[in-house]
Amino acid sequence: MDGVRDLQDGGPLGLMDGDECMDGTGGTSRTGILAAMGALYFIFGFVTCLNDILVPHLKAVFELDYARAMLIQFSFFSAYFIMAPPSGWLVDRLGCQRGMAAGLAAMSCGCFLFLPAAGAHSYGLFLGALFLLAAGVTLLQVAANPYVAALGRPETASSRLTLTQAFNSLGTTAAPWFGSALILAGAGAAAGAESVRMPYLGLGAVLVALALLTAWWPMPGAGPVPAAAAPDSVPAPSPWRHRPLRLGAVAIFLYVGAEVGIGSFLVNYIHQLGVGAATLAQSARYVSLYWGGAMVGRFAGSAVMRRVAPNRVLTANAVAACALVVAAMAGHGPVSMAAILAVGFFNSIMFPTIFTLAIKGLGEARIGQASGILCMAVVGGAVVPLAQGLLADWQGIRFAFALPALCYAAIAAYGAAGHEAPGGL
Repeated sequence: MDGVRDLQDGGPLGLMDGDECMDGTGGTSRTGILAAMGALYFIFGFVTCLNDILVPHLKAVFELDYARAMLIQFSFFSAYFIMAPPSGWLVDRLGCQRGMAAGLAAMSCGCFLFLPAAGAHSYGLFLGALFLLAAGVTLLQVAANPYVAALGRPETASSRLTLTQAFNSLGTTAAPWFGSALILAGAGAAAGAESVRMPYLGLGAVLVALALLTAWWPMPGAGPVPAAAAPDSVPAPSPWRHRPLRLGAVAIFLYVGAEVGIGSFLVNYIHQLGVGAATLAQSARYVSLYWGGAMVGRFAGSAVMRRVAPNRVLTANAVAACALVVAAMAGHGPVSMAAILAVGFFNSIMFPTIFTLAIKGLGEARIGQASGILCMAVVGGAVVPLAQGLLADWQGIRFAFALPALCYAAIAAYGAAGHEAPGGL
């Protein structure tokens, strides 16, 4: 992608930290571009986190066990695995900007499909709508992540991507309040599947507007690679040969699986603990603290990683998250709830840090493919929560939290040593 090449190499666009980047007509500051990207990260974080509200709601409406309820997350996050490779191909050919606009358009179509799903009272149609919605999110992320990482010096890429991810966390913090008020307010089955219609209709309309704005907004270096710019030399080696990328894909699989698994069970778990949450709607509001912690952590982490090596921050956060999950399993009442909610703060920097560690030193020739591979790994959000649901049906939610604890332990190992590339591989 010529845009990513220009950004990374400080080429014609000269988008380096502290500089101004100019569109061809008058000028768009790098800060302005990051603000626009922050809006996109906010909306896909908001949409993704609404799944945590859909899980308890549709579980009650369709009288599901935990494993079947987790098909909501399975349908959503399996789209990453299926759609990430073609999304990487599209981004390489359409460019980042068109890829982001197309992703937003697909997301809007997924939201609009909630209307017939609710009308037919069909769990299968809900799952199909979630898959299409997630396919759009996948394309959006495959286009946005490498573009943001390239908006400045490589050594500050983790800090920059963490900053934009903070706006993603702002969306995930707002979503539980939105969902509890408009989806869960009717308390379970009494609200019916129809309670999702207006919220998702409104979201679909917002996404259409954002798709049009993204297609119009001046974004230097976000276009496709011109045919004349394609290198004539021997093709670059497969990104799969890059050890940090291979292990980074595993780390993202485990991170997303752990984060989504915990978030999916929070409403029901807090409700079971009985800590001042008499209804599911009241329990859902506590979920904002989990995602709000991630937002605070990302703003703080963006500053910290300008001074501390990103891999060290990743290792420390993963160890802390693992310890908190174990504490939640061992504790009771308010102590258990506080421990599991605090995990959100330490989740904060994990995705952007793993992403930038995984692509570091890879070169721009396969950046679209590498981004697609890492987004494929987000399928962990489908697999781990489903396995956690099976454990919860077998031994209860508390026991099921052992799976996220193991995930965080493995992520700590990646931060300590797995991000290195011995022998140049």
